[in-house]
Amino acid sequence: MKKREQVKRKDNVVYFPGLEKRLTDKGLESLENKKFKEAITLLEEARELDQDNDDILIGLVLAYFEAGSFKKAKVLAKEMLLKGIGDYFQMVDLYLTVLIQLHEYQEIVSTIEVLLDEKEIPLEKHDHFLTILQFSRRMAENRQHTEEENSPEIKELNLFSKNTVNEHMLLVASLSDKNIRPYLDEIIGYLKAEAGHPFLKTMLLTILKEQEIDREIIVKKFSVEEVVVPTQLSDVSVQPKMLKVKKLLEDKLESNNPVLFETTVGMIERTFFISYPLDLEPESPAAWAGAFRLLAEEYMGFDPKIGKIANEFSVHPKEIGEAIIKIEDIEKISYPNI
Repeated sequence: MKKREQVKRKDNVVYFPGLEKRLTDKGLESLENKKFKEAITLLEEARELDQDNDDILIGLVLAYFEAGSFKKAKVLAKEMLLKGIGDYFQMVDLYLTVLIQLHEYQEIVSTIEVLLDEKEIPLEKHDHFLTILQFSRRMAENRQHTEEENSPEIKELNLFSKNTVNEHMLLVASLSDKNIRPYLDEIIGYLKAEAGHPFLKTMLLTILKEQEIDREIIVKKFSVEEVVVPTQLSDVSVQPKMLKVKKLLEDKLESNNPVLFETTVGMIERTFFISYPLDLEPESPAAWAGAFRLLAEEYMGFDPKIGKIANEFSVHPKEIGEAIIKIEDIEKISYPNI
């Protein structure tokens, strides 16, 4: 007779046998379908029931990574390395990839140097890790040099000075590793001014969110004013409407016309980055999806018909027209050379 699977309990809650497998399977399926937040929720629940399951933990690291939660991905990947969970060098690769996203180059250098000292790296992976090491050493040295040059001198940001957008962008980027609070009044003044550049405002809001600024702040873009609390904002890379627009276009284009799909994705990401955190009219994600498709087809030399696209996305052509006007206005804004 088959042995019954033991019932699990946690905090006086009884879990049915096999629940962690069902949660894992659904979580990995959501990850494969690029529903990263859903995958995180399911895999975190599965992890509660099975703390050291390779599939759950690797899936969770990947879901955190894809959702932009790089710090969570780093903590979990490091924990797995220390516990020896999963294929060691696959986990090292994943850990280093997360560190690159976090710009933690000195940690990358330290990690690889330990592996080299202990002669742990397989011969076929030696050149791969050596390349990452050399790149990270250069980046760590450059960052240290920049900090030594700039840190003592930044007393005011002078965001309204006549410097180019690129020069301001580099200045704002340098704040990501500093305490933003001494510059908070100046940043708040810039965010609520009509004259501020929307690209820089997005960068500043992202830093305020990362540094957990939880006060109300006025943001003005395109003559629209909105009160936001940085800690309550979604990450710029996972704005809900943007994800819905991408999904609509993915369903219609990714398999049938991948080049057109990639073109629309680039436009979507630029538009939503520049407009962040505003939720511009029209409200319908389908109208925006239709507008991005029409403009992308025009850019590629086609002659799209707004009525046909409106029918395909089940929206009124007027709504697509409204979205097109917004997108074209945003596309005219200078985008720094990153």
